[in-house]
Amino acid sequence: MTIAVLFGGPAPEHDISILTGLQALRELSRAGRDPLGVYWTKTGAFLAVAPDAEAEDFLEGAPKGSTELALRAGPDGGLFSVGGRLKGERRLEVEAVVVATHGAPGEDGTLQGLLDLAGLAYTGPSVAGAAIGMDKWVFGSLVAAAGLPTLPRALLGPDTDVLPFDGPYIVKPRFGGSSIGIDVVADLATARARLATNTHLANGAVVEPYREDLRDVQIALRTHPRLELSAIERPLRRSGGAEILDYRDKYVGGEGMVSAPRELPAVLAPGQREEVERCARAIASVALVRGVARVDFLANDDELYVNEINTIPGSLAKYLFVEPPLAFADLLGDLVAEARQRPTHRYSVAGADGTVLRSAGSIAAKLA
Repeated sequence: MTIAVLFGGPAPEHDISILTGLQALRELSRAGRDPLGVYWTKTGAFLAVAPDAEAEDFLEGAPKGSTELALRAGPDGGLFSVGGRLKGERRLEVEAVVVATHGAPGEDGTLQGLLDLAGLAYTGPSVAGAAIGMDKWVFGSLVAAAGLPTLPRALLGPDTDVLPFDGPYIVKPRFGGSSIGIDVVADLATARARLATNTHLANGAVVEPYREDLRDVQIALRTHPRLELSAIERPLRRSGGAEILDYRDKYVGGEGMVSAPRELPAVLAPGQREEVERCARAIASVALVRGVARVDFLANDDELYVNEINTIPGSLAKYLFVEPPLAFADLLGDLVAEARQRPTHRYSVAGADGTVLRSAGSIAAKLA
């Protein structure tokens, strides 16, 4: 049986997903696992690619030599190699799928639901965990309900005429990963105007108070073989005075998050490390974390707030597990073991015993 690494997808983070997937493929190959690269194209097709592919091979779309795959739901579902007219189809024996897709629909539960219905074991969040992590309004509400420190957050729509906090504001896509689509604005009128001009806000937007004095602090956690926390990092901005840690800060360095500038371990105010770790442990339960996730905080010397969660972080957050050091091959091996040992769902037909159907009577009568 083979380990499949699935990456790409029809999402703004498509390119970053390719980098994460290629890193996982290369490490699994070095470990002798003979992985299968599954490239999810921008148009939604699935293709088999060589495990030694390079980033530049994807500049014009699918790499040369790619072959068609099909991912199918149902009792006889799974991952299939789609041959030509003479070869026919072949179901691939897949031990587990390493999910390396950033952003919707690879990180919002859509892909996870398909993998569940296809009967394939996979790494990372479940459908519910992915949906929670991708919805900034839901995640923020759960964090607040759990009593964890977080900045106020409100939904933003074209008819929003008042906000429960003063500006300036930071406007974010309600559904979306990374920093794509985020704007800092001075007032509510400008925030509403962004709804018409920022395509990333089309499916919903949230707004928070913008705090220039707060900086990003991040920690990763993994849930197998037990809940473990990484070192804490402080990402550094390099984009020439950007108001937030933006997409260039995080990813434009050649290796995804691995090459982004950072202070690691972060120098924190007294007591903040313990508070970051306490919140991260709580969020593991609150947000149904499975696999490897990264929790992002905002902090100054006196305040600390939970900001967001990334349920499939760039480079699978391998660069953060340094205290103690964790080899990438071991991180991937544990993810695969968790995928097999901790299924994400257990469907049940308990209660579907025909009682309701026997007493239903005529459907036509119910429509009268």
